[in-house]
Amino acid sequence: MNIDADLPRYPATRTGCPFDPPAAYVDWNKAGGLRRVRLWNGREAWVATRYEDVRAVLADPRISSDGARPDMPTVSPASQVMTPLRASFNRMDDPDHTRLRSMVARDFSARRTAELRPRIQEMADDLIDTMMLHGSPADLVAEFALPFPSLVISLMLGIPYEEHDFFQKHSIALLDTHSSAEEVEQAGTEMRDFLRELTAVKERRPGDDIISRLVTEQLAVGSITRDELVDLALLLLISGHEATTNMIGLGVVALLGDPVQRARVRDTDDPAFLAGAVEELLRYLSAADAGFARVVTEDIEIGGHLLRAGDGVFVSLSAANRDGSVFDSADTLDTGRGAPRHHLAFGYGSHQCLGQSLVRADLQTALPTLLRRLPELRLAVPVEQISFAHMGTFGPVELPVAW
Repeated sequence: MNIDADLPRYPATRTGCPFDPPAAYVDWNKAGGLRRVRLWNGREAWVATRYEDVRAVLADPRISSDGARPDMPTVSPASQVMTPLRASFNRMDDPDHTRLRSMVARDFSARRTAELRPRIQEMADDLIDTMMLHGSPADLVAEFALPFPSLVISLMLGIPYEEHDFFQKHSIALLDTHSSAEEVEQAGTEMRDFLRELTAVKERRPGDDIISRLVTEQLAVGSITRDELVDLALLLLISGHEATTNMIGLGVVALLGDPVQRARVRDTDDPAFLAGAVEELLRYLSAADAGFARVVTEDIEIGGHLLRAGDGVFVSLSAANRDGSVFDSADTLDTGRGAPRHHLAFGYGSHQCLGQSLVRADLQTALPTLLRRLPELRLAVPVEQISFAHMGTFGPVELPVAW
């Protein structure tokens, strides 16, 4: 692409209402087609914001997810050196993508998630008990939204929960686009060292968990290397709590600000309605929006534009999920609209989020449980004073609440 100094910068930031996509993405969506942008390092790339264009980018086999490619675009200096995550299967193309993903697919199936729901509910109740014991006010992120999914994924992976401070600290360093390259390198190295030591423990004393099963069923027979196992565990550990944490935070803010939607989620005893309400929250909030980087491997046309081999491409899930040509009253949160299962909050195509069933179960448990057990739950500060950040997904850094 030719250098153009007037291109808009990507990624853009959310301003105003924290639930809405960046205003620039909304404008690009209405204008149609893909938009050319400039990245932090001066490189140009494309951004898809329309629903049909986003699906086309994510589904086309001529567009690569391989994070090891030197022409893969990045959104910050830190993301350029994020080798621990770039080596994970979500940053690979087939056949390695399917080979590694299939090793853990059954652990995140709808059936397995259903089996875990009673334990997930216990974890939610225990954390709320502790928060109530500590008293009002509280930081909902620190006392519930972060530890809740961390407990769940730690249980599944077989990671002692007493290590949660360690991996949460390092997860933030890996995912925060403001981290320096050195901070990312150090956090990645320390996380991988921790998981490598844990893998060795599981070899000696396997348990009933994902890492133990990978050790006994895959590593022992040579189907996976030790480095691949560590990278896979790292991906599951970080992605298993980070997105859900931010969706809980955003969901609570959205529901507390809308008495009608809050009452619907709090008072329903219909699992199907609650499931639909969570789908609508996923669509409306679209916490995961940046980081879907791709590179074109051969010339293709999408959205009326010719994309050439080597071009970088990003997609905006938040803009696509607010596409008025696909969703009626797209900018309105309506938990009673039914389940918009065709939303793109989990991506699309072969790289669609592996853990979506678990995320749904966590949200279907966390949000109504909070609202029922804390009927007077409210924000302790005005929405304007809440600090939001983009660390892989978008959400509140802290969430002061009272009851």
